[in-house]
Amino acid sequence: MELVQIFFNKIMQSRAYTVIIIGNEQKQFAIYTDPLVGRNLQILLTGEPHPRPYTHNLMDSIFKGLGIRLKQVVINNIEDTIYFSRLFLEQDSGEQKQILEIDARPSDCLTLALMHNAPIYCHKEVLEKAVPIEE
Repeated sequence: MELVQIFFNKIMQSRAYTVIIIGNEQKQFAIYTDPLVGRNLQILLTGEPHPRPYTHNLMDSIFKGLGIRLKQVVINNIEDTIYFSRLFLEQDSGEQKQILEIDARPSDCLTLALMHNAPIYCHKEVLEKAVPIEE
């Protein structure tokens, strides 16, 4: 499967849902998620302090504690209007590096990618099937 690099563009929120706009110069598309995920992402992007760690902060602490690096995020499938994605993690276990591939929600993958400045990719076939967002 051919991978195409995509980028986070913006986030739009309403009371009922959050829209995350991602894509490249040729095509932008939307991933919809719940408002709480959108709020957490907004806090991350603005650097707003929060009183307690969120799930993404917990995952970040686990990554650091276990010596894991987020290598990349891949949006690998679309069924109807639901996107699927994978986290690719790299753990240095002394003499060798181990790559872990984990299924995760696209909203979680995108949040972690932004936290870690990790590249975001999309399978070319998924990008072709995605409904474009016109600005």
